[in-house]
Amino acid sequence: MARPIKETPILTGEDAERFVERAERVENMSKEERASNRAKLMARVKEARKLITFYW
Repeated sequence: MARPIKETPILTGEDAERFVERAERVENMSKEERASNRAKLMARVKEARKLITFYW
């Protein structure tokens, strides 16, 4: 039998302020910054795949 899903807590205080600050920072990123971040991520994924072995 499945467990009931708990309600998502409401952020208040410093947690809420930090969340809003980080959300605004992401929205203000330029297309170039987003492209740069994506390229860095894809490079890290490529490197990680070299370390992972799949056995089917």
